[in-house]
Amino acid sequence: MASLENSAETQSEPGHAAPVDPKVGRAYRLTIWGIALGILIFAGNVVLWAIAVGNNQLFKDGVDWVYDVALYGIAALVFGRDDRAEKLAALGIGAVMAVAGFHTLYDLWDKILRPRPIELFTLGFSAASAILIAYLIIGVLWRFRAEPNPVIKATWLSSRNDAISTTGFALLGLAARLLPVRWPEYLFDLFVAFLCFQASWAIWRATTQSQDRTKVEAKGEYSP
Repeated sequence: MASLENSAETQSEPGHAAPVDPKVGRAYRLTIWGIALGILIFAGNVVLWAIAVGNNQLFKDGVDWVYDVALYGIAALVFGRDDRAEKLAALGIGAVMAVAGFHTLYDLWDKILRPRPIELFTLGFSAASAILIAYLIIGVLWRFRAEPNPVIKATWLSSRNDAISTTGFALLGLAARLLPVRWPEYLFDLFVAFLCFQASWAIWRATTQSQDRTKVEAKGEYSP
């Protein structure tokens, strides 16, 4: 029994809220840093371009990337430090996604009260770039989708939500240009808000389950 426990310990990096294979941990660190820095550089260039051409909608779209920069930046900075930091980071990411859900609902309410004109160029550029980045991220994180670590789960769920929401908004934006109604876009806003809250709940569950597992292991180690 002791040999099995020693074998499990050698196959998992220390300092994690849930077991992580060393090779997986190293690959995830490099991946998440690349995502965070890549989004930051892209968003910064979009904001500078928007300021230069005086496009408020493009500026808003660039600033909206702050959610992703914050989310992946937190994961990159905290991953592997210690289990408590990882749990807090996962909960922080869950909170960011919950805020994004409430922001989506607020934005929906604002759209209904003050319908916005659709700018073809801005919508096209924002949609195309968001879809490309979302699927690039989901592609590089695909190998980590089944990992139980709460930080990895949080970033995977975020990438899944981004891919769904950006694709849906692009298609609905096209429909809004061709159709005289906006209700499909409003329904999709509700769906995106639901995804954000569902991901927050899944992250919270993963974090509490890892806490329960840690308590059980601690009791097993110190029981007389």
